[in-house]
Amino acid sequence: MAGHGYDGGRLDLPFTGIATFAKAPHAPDWADIEADAAILGAPFDAGTQFRAGARFGPRGVREASTLFSFGHAGAYDHEDDRTYLPPGVRLVDMGDADIVHTDTEASHANIRSGVEAALAAEALPVVVGGDHSVNIPCIEAFENRKAFHVLQIDAHLDFVDSRHGVTRGHGNPMRRAAEKPWVTGLTQVGIRNVSSTAREGYEAARGMGSDILSVRRARSLGPDGVAARLPAGDPLYVTIDIDAFCPSIAPGTGTPSHGGFLYYEVLELLQRAAYGHEIVGIDLVEVSPDHDPSGSTQILAAQILMNLLGFVFDARAGGVLPRH
Repeated sequence: MAGHGYDGGRLDLPFTGIATFAKAPHAPDWADIEADAAILGAPFDAGTQFRAGARFGPRGVREASTLFSFGHAGAYDHEDDRTYLPPGVRLVDMGDADIVHTDTEASHANIRSGVEAALAAEALPVVVGGDHSVNIPCIEAFENRKAFHVLQIDAHLDFVDSRHGVTRGHGNPMRRAAEKPWVTGLTQVGIRNVSSTAREGYEAARGMGSDILSVRRARSLGPDGVAARLPAGDPLYVTIDIDAFCPSIAPGTGTPSHGGFLYYEVLELLQRAAYGHEIVGIDLVEVSPDHDPSGSTQILAAQILMNLLGFVFDARAGGVLPRH
């Protein structure tokens, strides 16, 4: 008789078993999803212009997320005096969208299908990339649904229209999003240093309704000031590129950029966004585990997602923004 703890039940420690996201139930049948939030892996990095490796991001983030799988009837935060993600919040892991190597169109179509399946089940889609091009099919999956604003937390503007004929690489997603009639605008936070976008791209972004904030500008405004710039009442789609963080704490990415955010700076902005707006979709991208053997980047990514989900569902249950 194997696999039982001293009390007769399974201990289910983080390093045992199959590493679904936070050890949530696996939901391989996309036509039969019953959940409040559905995690989808998008292990595609053929849109990368520099260091590849984000195809292993979903696997790395899932493994790291098992650190947060202990069942203490939710996650109690003593600073907020709040229990996040209580047992009534149903998370499932859909597994990965099928990726066809070298075929961006087919791979993106499969990612879109996964997001559409989550939306059809009325579950919040949470996509783990992959490079930032996976955001393109994520946004496309909302076609014919209610309009929303995009909150992007990133080091790079990602507003290239076309480069070398490529229109669906990881430098293009925010341009593709801005073109969609169901996207009301973009707030782009953390943009800094030498960018992959030329001056014309910044002008185009502002001309198409983008509000662009550097790390220094966001720090001067503080999380309340940045959140106040989000359109009041608009639903939000949140896209987080891990390179928004300083590579001193998140080296595991293909395009690191010094001068980035620290953990609480992003956490507090996300908290205000979640309590002030309906969150309709989330993606977190560009985690490249091979570039961080320590695993810290993957743990950071998993922790950010777990906290954001906690804020979202606490707000949906009627919770209000905690004040420390």
